[in-house]
Amino acid sequence: MQHPAWTLVILGLVIAGIGAAWLLAPHIPWLGRLPGDIAVERPNFRFYFPVVTCVVLSLLLTGILWLVRFFQK
Repeated sequence: MQHPAWTLVILGLVIAGIGAAWLLAPHIPWLGRLPGDIAVERPNFRFYFPVVTCVVLSLLLTGILWLVRFFQK
């Protein structure tokens, strides 16, 4: 993978994947509403922090990147 064109191809696939995820995200109802996510709603105040969703996405992306590096060798 020495040629710069491969970098552009991979970058394009990553951008297309992000775009597809952005389009499909509203159709995944559990994403952002997992048990353990912090949600506080009061009059004139709303706070939401998706702790568990962030951990799950981090583990998923870590696994994907690990697989990419594993098969790259």
